[in-house]
Amino acid sequence: MSRIIAIMNQKGGVGKTTTTINLGHALALEGKRVALLDMDPQGQVATGVGLDNDQGLDRVLLDDHAIDDYIVPARDGLDIIPAGIQLSDFEHISTGGSTRGHKLRLAVEASSLTDYDYVLIDCPPSSGLLGINAMFAAEELIIPVSGDYLSLQGLSRMMQILKRAESISGHEIKLWLVMTRMQMRRRLTQEVRERVLKYFPSRVFSTVIRENVTLAECPSFGKTVFDYKAKSAGGEDYQSLAHDLLHGRTS
Repeated sequence: MSRIIAIMNQKGGVGKTTTTINLGHALALEGKRVALLDMDPQGQVATGVGLDNDQGLDRVLLDDHAIDDYIVPARDGLDIIPAGIQLSDFEHISTGGSTRGHKLRLAVEASSLTDYDYVLIDCPPSSGLLGINAMFAAEELIIPVSGDYLSLQGLSRMMQILKRAESISGHEIKLWLVMTRMQMRRRLTQEVRERVLKYFPSRVFSTVIRENVTLAECPSFGKTVFDYKAKSAGGEDYQSLAHDLLHGRTS
């Protein structure tokens, strides 16, 4: 069975999409078969790997198309399902009752994604219908947390959303945290990390994703960090993070 992991944070600018793309490619480079689902209407997963974002999950969720019709090869071992330009319309769907929250889960279960090793879902920075669908479809949740106090507030909000999703769906979602965009020389960064480690023992991945100009540059070229500059600090960090996920390595 594939490991289906939602990558989510209510706070923007924490490296959510960067983590989805580069962790996914790192896992593929480790020989895993990986799919990236873009549940963020901004559609940055496709553009971040140099592909079009014309159609994808919008047609799956709005018109009940099959996910397999929109699987796009991105790299060896790495496929994506784009968001599609109309994905934001799904947030305004008012029909279907409680089944609206399970459309993604049912679509994944009916697709070939069950044969993949990892399915990573890039979530929108909101707790609307798209985010709920992602959490109901996932067995695991990765929350990126950057090194500032506003990120701690975002993390608190995420924990409330997680508890609510578990209560409604009736299944436990395994929680992981990853420290991102960390400027290790700053005292504030160290304080934030220490606080996260204190409140989430054995849930914080060992690897710290350092603030790195390469990670900021590569999406504009439609490349992952491994395409653009694998030997950079960003490449080293995401390779290490993949090992954390593969082996359950935490601080």
